[in-house]
Amino acid sequence: MIELKKEIENNKENSLKKGFYATGKRKNAIAKVWIKSSGTGKILVNKQDSEKYFKRSLLNMIIKQPLDVIKNNNFDVFASVKGGGLSGQAGAIKLAISKALISIDPQFRILLKQKGYLTRDSRVVERKKYGRKKARKSFQFSKR
Repeated sequence: MIELKKEIENNKENSLKKGFYATGKRKNAIAKVWIKSSGTGKILVNKQDSEKYFKRSLLNMIIKQPLDVIKNNNFDVFASVKGGGLSGQAGAIKLAISKALISIDPQFRILLKQKGYLTRDSRVVERKKYGRKKARKSFQFSKR
């Protein structure tokens, strides 16, 4: 029994060292995020700085939204993203950061839920249908 308690305490200490983990999805992008609670505010995406990875400032703003809502920038974020395009990847990272922040402090849930950062955006590209150019666009109609 005492050994079990020691193992639980060791697991808690290890999770604080490694950080908190969460995943997020958007379109075809999947993001894995680790957050360290005692950090300087740096955000790394696929081992690159977020400003270098996402060159558009809008995408960097999307990633930082959950951290701005809780008004705390003492977290280091390490993200691994694959699949999809850049905007889908930014949305996936935003969802993953929001989920990881909740595992740090459950009181963040209220603020993040109000802004809608905990809801997965389920919109995906509509499939192409046969006999058409795209999903809905058809070929030019000819009467004769």
